[in-house]
Amino acid sequence: MEEEQNGAHHGRFDDPDSTIAENIEFLPNSEGKKPRFTDFEGKTSFGMSVFNLGNAIMGSGILGLAYAMANTGILLFLFLLTAVAGLSCYSIHLLLKSSGIVGIRSYEQLGFRAFGITGKMAAGIAITLQNIGAMSSYLYIVKSEFPLVLQAFLKADTSSGEWYLNGNYLVVLVSLSVILPLALMKQLGYLGYTSGFSLSCMVFFLSVIYKKFQILCPFEEFSSNSTLAQAHMFTINTHTAYTIPILAFAFVCHPEVLPIYTELRNPTQRKMQHISNISILIMYTMYFLAALFGYLTFYTNVEAELLHTYSRIDPYDTLILCVRLAVLTAVTLTVPIVLFPVRRAIQEMMFPNKTFNWIRHVAIAVILLTFINILVIFAPNILGIFGIIGATSAPCLIFIFPAVFYIRIVPKDKEPMRSTPKIFAACFAGLGMLFMIMSLSFIIIDWTTGSSSALGGH
Repeated sequence: MEEEQNGAHHGRFDDPDSTIAENIEFLPNSEGKKPRFTDFEGKTSFGMSVFNLGNAIMGSGILGLAYAMANTGILLFLFLLTAVAGLSCYSIHLLLKSSGIVGIRSYEQLGFRAFGITGKMAAGIAITLQNIGAMSSYLYIVKSEFPLVLQAFLKADTSSGEWYLNGNYLVVLVSLSVILPLALMKQLGYLGYTSGFSLSCMVFFLSVIYKKFQILCPFEEFSSNSTLAQAHMFTINTHTAYTIPILAFAFVCHPEVLPIYTELRNPTQRKMQHISNISILIMYTMYFLAALFGYLTFYTNVEAELLHTYSRIDPYDTLILCVRLAVLTAVTLTVPIVLFPVRRAIQEMMFPNKTFNWIRHVAIAVILLTFINILVIFAPNILGIFGIIGATSAPCLIFIFPAVFYIRIVPKDKEPMRSTPKIFAACFAGLGMLFMIMSLSFIIIDWTTGSSSALGGH
């Protein structure tokens, strides 16, 4: 009613990017009705939203969780994973509650409402760096793994020099033929189908459970120097501490939460929280099963990349090759989901009051993918820098920003500074600082000692 009285066009309800002004708000909600954004009416179903958020959570780090369990023990790993899942749900709760109070539909706008232009730029830069690092790691997996999988399927000679066995050509081909068309989608909801397929591929990854009952451990390669193969409930060693920050970032999806919330059909805070909880529960189950049976197959002989351990037994095993191909498909289809918040962040920072423009929309996506491909192809050695970037940006996006935004945005007359919710939020921000310090410390130790103890992350 308000929009029509002000002469607004109905077309604005079809596009979440039609305007990105600083004063975006919900329609009045005084009667307790479901909230609606003034410039967009969501059309994405509950199920598609679960697929998209689950795909955003899922990362290549699932391949290293068995190694993490080997260095913590089953019960300690389960405790840490459960704690992190619960903290991630709480973090999303803070974001959604802050969003509901001031009617903001993006992470950057929450930052602006809390701390002005400084908060907006901090959130936008953190999202950009975090997600560019994640996309670079995904495409690096494509570059390094895809040629090996093709070579094994075709039983080709490594020295044949065929172009389709060159990782540089393959990563460009995948980027142009698969990632770019999906990244050009105007709305995130359209990617629900590919996200569902991506999650299906990772469910197929759980077929490694079947290999547990086929492989005797320790297998021949390690039999001469292996200790007695047995599972440990608790394990403390020099690598145990490295698993804590890795697990802390296992459910990174916060840049995607508010865009998915915006496009949700009939959005409410409770409904979006249910979507988040279900997505986290699905990935929690997949993470634990993959880690458990990977660990129970190889015990202390498991490598930091689980599929490499299987490949050392039989590099031409059909099931493992199919699983590796499924993982490649999954991480490839995750890239467009992760790219979406980066594009939005760049638009928020550089073109804050501009209406949607297809030329700008396409240009940003092309420039981002080109930049990431250049990094992966010509400068893979500097990808390690994104470890430091991730150790800084991930705690901000997961712990620190949601907490401090919540403290600043929720009115003091509604929740005083010494109220229990704000004290919990302050402690949550402190926990994020602790994880940041731990992650940076371990990375610096690895660099100074020349080791690589830190596990691969999201």
